[in-house]
Amino acid sequence: MVGFEEAHKQFLEKHTELRTGERRGRLVRGHNHAEKLLLQNIWWPVFGNLEHLHPEYEIYDWNRKSQFLDFAFLPPYGQFGIEVDGFQSHVKDMDRERFSYSLNRDTFLTGLGWTMIHFSYDDVLNRSDICKMLLQNVISPRIIRGDVPNYSLLLPEKEVLRYAYRLGRWIRPKDVIDHLQIDFRTARKQLQSLTNKGMLKPVERGASIRYYQLTERALENLL
Repeated sequence: MVGFEEAHKQFLEKHTELRTGERRGRLVRGHNHAEKLLLQNIWWPVFGNLEHLHPEYEIYDWNRKSQFLDFAFLPPYGQFGIEVDGFQSHVKDMDRERFSYSLNRDTFLTGLGWTMIHFSYDDVLNRSDICKMLLQNVISPRIIRGDVPNYSLLLPEKEVLRYAYRLGRWIRPKDVIDHLQIDFRTARKQLQSLTNKGMLKPVERGASIRYYQLTERALENLL
């Protein structure tokens, strides 16, 4: 399995090769320590990959003025702009005009269907758990699609997948019992059904199943 450093290297090489002119120069100049730290501390622990993510993504404001987001996340189910803001550069040194423009730009992008997500550099560096929780809180409600091709999911099963994703780890029958307030037999039945549909993979220890992990098929339908 590819680790973060190698994945990040390939990620930058891929996007650098695809760009020319100022878009390429902006990527080389703009993707620095803070941006890499956001990927390493926040994004990678949540997603485990850098798919659908575009660094230093060019957008245009209402005057067709070019601007760059730190990252654009462009999966099939939405458009997400992600920024890491340092206090010195984004607050302390910002005059009234730039402050107003920043707010107006986010409102303009919201009107175009973007979901804007902002993290402070201090939180990315020192309080990554808060950032991961907020990232999951914004994205996870958009993840489960109602039309899962070739797989009919019941509403409780969809909720199990949503919850498994929000946990950010494996899921146990006890997790399902506590979350849905159901008995062990019903929880196990739902987990087995999702396993049969290829959405969960059971992990055994000895003769018993200890927990379940989301599969690539589940993630494809989450995304």
